Amino acid sequence: MNRIEIEHLFKSYGPVDVLRDMNLVVPEGRFVALIGPSGCGKSTLLRTIAGLEQITGGTLKIDGAVVNKTPPRKRDVAMVFQSYALYPHMNIADNMSYALRLKRAAPQLIRDSIDGVARTLGLASLLDRMPRQLSGGQRQRVAMGRAIVRNPKVFLFDEPLSNLDAALRVHMRSEIRKLHKRLGATSVYVTHDQVEAMTMADHVVVLRAGRVEQQGEPMALYDKPANKFVGGFIGSPSMNFIEATIAPGGRSVVFGKERPQMLELDRPQAPGRAVWLGLRPEHLRLEGPGQLLQCTVDGVESTGSVSFIEAQPAGGGETMLVTHGGKQAGLASGDALTLYIRTEHLHLFDRETEAAL
Repeated sequence: MNRIEIEHLFKSYGPVDVLRDMNLVVPEGRFVALIGPSGCGKSTLLRTIAGLEQITGGTLKIDGAVVNKTPPRKRDVAMVFQSYALYPHMNIADNMSYALRLKRAAPQLIRDSIDGVARTLGLASLLDRMPRQLSGGQRQRVAMGRAIVRNPKVFLFDEPLSNLDAALRVHMRSEIRKLHKRLGATSVYVTHDQVEAMTMADHVVVLRAGRVEQQGEPMALYDKPANKFVGGFIGSPSMNFIEATIAPGGRSVVFGKERPQMLELDRPQAPGRAVWLGLRPEHLRLEGPGQLLQCTVDGVESTGSVSFIEAQPAGGGETMLVTHGGKQAGLASGDALTLYIRTEHLHLFDRETEAAL
């Protein structure tokens, strides 16, 4: 079984702890995305799995075997880098077959492997070209092909699409996902783009400062974030946060200092508790049903298919972002605006601990 097990893993550079008591299991055949802000440790974690970084403490297992001190070449993992890392003096066929030639595989096996993978990735007509003659998307497919021909236990992807333009990234997301389903391989994918993680992965791991903040299926993280950080990180545009207080009786939340507003809760909370009220932009609607939220328009931007409305709650508070599927030419700065939100879409986080309530 091509399973990855990480138990109480630490990685330090001198006095700096980059990974802190990391625990993670990647089941066989799953596509797991590691996501988090820059410097959170996601690329370091990937490199420790590959053996490019030695761990400071803990246990790392691949296929049931402890690989803490196993060199990269013996771990049977294949890594696809952000920079493609192709050999510029080799043509595409030689780049893709390099690992097999190092293993002294039979020439016929090499040819069959290269031909099959090239057809799968749409590279059959490019095998005689040099890397400099290919587009960014084609180079990335070559890098993927080089990994696939090795038939490794585990595929590791280190932000492989970040150098591509927006349209090509969308296309390549689909291609990688299809490829994963076809191969059924265990894959770990690092990205800073939470849209990539949500659309591609079976399982998403959110990291912050070297720790796992939350992990689970993509929609589970979106619907029930464990804390304010995850709530703000998962979702695009990110969640709005408003300082609020649980009202007497514990069945509603109050916000706004000058003209307080109130929203009912679907379950009771401790009266007087200081909280963050989380509202996703896509859940704030210009039409009912839902509870009413009175605001003032600060500005409107439209991309054609979607409008982004900046709105400030009446009575003061943090400016919120609202998304609406269509043009809003009739709204202007200073206009009164009534928004609607369903009770089940309210998120509460403790003001002190930032844990979800």
